[in-house]
Amino acid sequence: MQHYFTPFEHRTPPPPIPHSVGRELLWQFLATVALSLGAWYISWRWMHSINWKAVWFSLPLLCAETISYIGLAIFAFNLWKVEDTPVQDAPRLINDCVREKMPEGCISVDVFFPTFNEEVDLVRLGIRDAKNMRYSHPIEIVIHVLDDGKREEMRRVAEEEGVNYITRDNNLGFKAGNLRNAMEQTHGDFIVICDADTRPFPTLLEHTLGYFRDPDVAWVQTPQWFFDLTEGIPLKHWLKRYLWFPGYAVGASIEAVLGEIRVGNDVFVNDPQMFFDVIQRRRNWANASFCCGAGSVHRREAVMQAAMQTYSDAIDGHIRKMTSDIESEELRTNLADVMRKELALETEVVPYKFHVSEDIYTSIVLHSYKERNWKSVYHPHVESKMLSPQDLLSWTIQRFKYAGGSLDIFLRDNPLFRRSNLSWAQRMMYFATFFSYLAGLWNIIFLLSPIIYLFSGVSPVNADSMAFAVHFLPFIIATECAFLVGTWGVPGWQGMASYLSFFPVNLRAIWTVLRGEKIKFPVTPKSRQEGNFLRLVIPQLVIIVLTLAGLLYAGIMLALGKNSNYSGFITNCFWGGVNIFAMSGIVMAALWKPQEN
Repeated sequence: MQHYFTPFEHRTPPPPIPHSVGRELLWQFLATVALSLGAWYISWRWMHSINWKAVWFSLPLLCAETISYIGLAIFAFNLWKVEDTPVQDAPRLINDCVREKMPEGCISVDVFFPTFNEEVDLVRLGIRDAKNMRYSHPIEIVIHVLDDGKREEMRRVAEEEGVNYITRDNNLGFKAGNLRNAMEQTHGDFIVICDADTRPFPTLLEHTLGYFRDPDVAWVQTPQWFFDLTEGIPLKHWLKRYLWFPGYAVGASIEAVLGEIRVGNDVFVNDPQMFFDVIQRRRNWANASFCCGAGSVHRREAVMQAAMQTYSDAIDGHIRKMTSDIESEELRTNLADVMRKELALETEVVPYKFHVSEDIYTSIVLHSYKERNWKSVYHPHVESKMLSPQDLLSWTIQRFKYAGGSLDIFLRDNPLFRRSNLSWAQRMMYFATFFSYLAGLWNIIFLLSPIIYLFSGVSPVNADSMAFAVHFLPFIIATECAFLVGTWGVPGWQGMASYLSFFPVNLRAIWTVLRGEKIKFPVTPKSRQEGNFLRLVIPQLVIIVLTLAGLLYAGIMLALGKNSNYSGFITNCFWGGVNIFAMSGIVMAALWKPQEN
């Protein structure tokens, strides 16, 4: 079986970033300094720098800065400390993992491969790797292909590989419905969730089942690692393509000072290390690491108990809604009893939330469970490999699904206000996730502000350059230093640029959710889609073109003596340049094509 990713099979995942107490204390100190300076800067902006003659420009920018500062504080809270859950030896019997003892027996595990229209040989690779999983004690491992595509060729692959094949008559609930259907036909104590392209390592069960010795652990999430990320080419070779040997000499000189620089490395910014090794890992202390689907291991008991809680809540919600206008308590109680029996027959038990973001939604339900303090664990070592989107269309489909699904939860069942036993820290961690998808609302203001200034000459800040520099520079320098230390070992610029250039997808997701449209569940393509994807980056291209035109226009005005605000020009040249650089990454991704062998 030859696939485009075959040449990358030799790659090995990076180890988790070693925890350093000293570095963590330095990060906490610098973050405190940065947030304090930020509060000083924001308060100065509100009290002393609003340009009331251009309030249409000044106030939106100030509001964007304020909200961005709040986001910075939330992000700092998320990154505050590392507290890994201690690893335990793999349990020998199921009684090592439960409170109430059961008849003696080995542990049983179901491995689910939900699939819809993915290439069957791709699923075969995952099945074969799952069959190679080892365990230090007797264990029952049953692999199931959950085929919502109802494909005869997928059935044949399952039979050839000696694994179970499960399908259904409908596609209700998409992936969540597929998982529920499988749970009704299986019995394993634990469930491993894979995607169609997930390739589990032999150590996955040995390294994760030990956490379930704590009977309150509901699921363990492992990092997702994309082993097919674009490698790029060294800067000297890239420059040689366009500038021949002089370009090679320049590139070699730069790399001699800064080390190897690869152009086109992870061109789609797919590397999830920042999310998993930094953001998810640092939610462990708050019991707030959420499920991300593939690469997670679930306790069946927890999933079913959460399903029953959701089932009960749904019935009670219907009853409250339909009896709220009845004044007589006796009549209301009698009617509620009758309705409860009828609704119990009509309401379905849903182990996984029927939602495009069923993984995080189910995590919220489990963390919210009133009768049991279910815990989640983030295991920092990579235990499987997956494929990344290899074109901008696939990338956009995936990001829109993440954004739209998360914002739908934020609007309709926000955990910040959920009536449950969620701790304040858990609520804040979930809020941090949802808040990040609102960033398009203020990032668009940051992108347009230099353009507005360069064309109009109107300053949104009513203060002299020195006063602005005294308040702003210490804040931005402290912030950059703090997060350089706080995310040590993980490249940060690409993520920040992606966060800024992500604004069109953010805004479309926000608009879709506000209009009440249902977020669809398109399957992210697992192979490269061919075509020209520049149409997908038209908003980013508009920002680049307008910024360049603004720089040219403002420069001409300065040269003609029609504008004498050199400091304002220099400041906006800098921010405009940053914006252009950030937008250029996604434009390059739209034009990227794999090298032909």
